[in-house]
Amino acid sequence: MGYTLAALAAPPGEPPSQVYEDCRGKSPGAVVQHATPQGQVAATCVPTPNGLAARPNQPRNASPRRGPDSAEGRAGEPRPRPAQNGQGGGKAYSLEQATSDHAQLNTIAFDGLAFLTGDFGYDTFLPPGKVSDYFGFQYMRDIDARGGGHNTSFLTRIANNVLSILNNGQKAQLLALADEQQADIQRFAMMRLPLIKAFRLNLEGRIPAGSDGLDRQAVVDHSMELYAIDGRLAYRRAQVMADILRRLDDGQKAALSRLKFGDSSTWPDVPEPLERRGMSHEADVAVMTYASEMFSWYAGSLEADTYFCPERHGMYFGGFGMKTAPAMGKRDYAISTSLTGDSGESFLTALFDSQRRAITGLVELQRRDLAEIVQVRRDIAAELRRFLQGGVADQAKVLALSRRYGALDGDLSYLYAKAFAEVGQTLTEPQKRRLSAMRADDPSVPKGPFLYSTPIAPPDMENTGVFFGASR
Repeated sequence: MGYTLAALAAPPGEPPSQVYEDCRGKSPGAVVQHATPQGQVAATCVPTPNGLAARPNQPRNASPRRGPDSAEGRAGEPRPRPAQNGQGGGKAYSLEQATSDHAQLNTIAFDGLAFLTGDFGYDTFLPPGKVSDYFGFQYMRDIDARGGGHNTSFLTRIANNVLSILNNGQKAQLLALADEQQADIQRFAMMRLPLIKAFRLNLEGRIPAGSDGLDRQAVVDHSMELYAIDGRLAYRRAQVMADILRRLDDGQKAALSRLKFGDSSTWPDVPEPLERRGMSHEADVAVMTYASEMFSWYAGSLEADTYFCPERHGMYFGGFGMKTAPAMGKRDYAISTSLTGDSGESFLTALFDSQRRAITGLVELQRRDLAEIVQVRRDIAAELRRFLQGGVADQAKVLALSRRYGALDGDLSYLYAKAFAEVGQTLTEPQKRRLSAMRADDPSVPKGPFLYSTPIAPPDMENTGVFFGASR
């Protein structure tokens, strides 16, 4: 996605000194406007052997991916639509933006702030929609022309519209799926907790005797098992949703066509279509998630399915606890889309140079893993779409790819945990006070721990020593 350091030293067609001149007097990770023959582009200042140099956040002359697996290359499949008139929160959302150095650095820094000012309870918070997320919902949310994608009513409105279109038998299929998947949904959430605990123990320096610190392979292995569950959930979810969608009658298809992907202003407010008596809270959440994702999958595209928000990976450090937890249970609450970037930049300015380098260096360290994550997600999403086309997805392939995805995310998470601990253990008292002041906690917000977004009693934790090399 970016240039190599060698290319930065002598960019073709412009004076070699320009990349250094643009970062003169800046700090690592600073975002600058970099002059190129094609005009000004956003760039991030990164360390090189010759000093800080401006790395463009996207390669010059980059163009959207084309080919048989792209949105444009699949016959009859709509491409992801940009928000109208540049709306949708006023930003352009794409995989290129999500994986850019700028977006990734801000997100990593935001997670660092959340981790160093939070606690185990906040670390455990995870929106349910971040599990098995191969159905285009995040993209639909981010590009919404109305700018309402990050309002707490967004999912409810589209889910209610879809459920009002389905007949009782189809709704019963979703409810049966929710009951069937509850054990794995709960297992996924509970399996996250020991890893989260280990990361916080590492931050606090509470490492088992004889250990040198976190065991990278143990973290990766655990993440692979987590993502195997995630893949199993996604496969079965796609199978059931596709069965419903392929059996829609003409009237149902016409009703769905009036609901526009990326424009929630076309979604009317409808009465509650679901009979909730006797339904558990967990089943209710699952059915609403299925209904919302079923629409985004049906109306979206492969590229929308592949897309992820910048904070999608390394979800163990409290970023969602600081950003999303305050919205839970509040109707029509709008989650700030600028909080991550603004807070991430503020965090970096509060650090000393050596501390800042530990954070900014993660962008380069994760580059290869992140690029492979994009391809793995695309491959999983393409396989699941076989169900929509009337075929059968290869379950073994989906599970193998999911385990690989878990290995990649586990590696990123290990790198984050190590860097955050390095910074946290060297903070001065004035720095700690400054960082704490950046966190606007609401006393009314539950403190966790959470099972997704539901507060739970502190669980009995399995042995966390395995993450430090014990008893492997």
